[in-house]
Amino acid sequence: MTTVTDEEMQASLARSRIYCVVILKKGPKYDDPESRAIIKEHGRRNLALRKEGTLPIICASADKSEMRGVGVFTTDEAETKRIMDGDPGVQAGIFTYETHAVRSFPGFSLPDKPA
Repeated sequence: MTTVTDEEMQASLARSRIYCVVILKKGPKYDDPESRAIIKEHGRRNLALRKEGTLPIICASADKSEMRGVGVFTTDEAETKRIMDGDPGVQAGIFTYETHAVRSFPGFSLPDKPA
């Protein structure tokens, strides 16, 4: 494991900022037959939010749990809730969500391939 000095740690912490994480969960209408088309529009909207820089990290669930995805927003919690309340999947009852303010580091990203 790489060593991180106290100076490196302090420099990273000084650059950290608050983000908002959304945990997306199955809603009461998730399994309804018409939900697939709405989920597709939810995905399209997420990609538009990513393109504009509001939702830089989108993680769709790869398992069959109630949790369907995680997203990291650059907006504060109130604005994130406003954005999520406008999501077609949330409006249709296909998804519910919770938000959490988190601290992270600008410029961090997911690698193309695992290390």
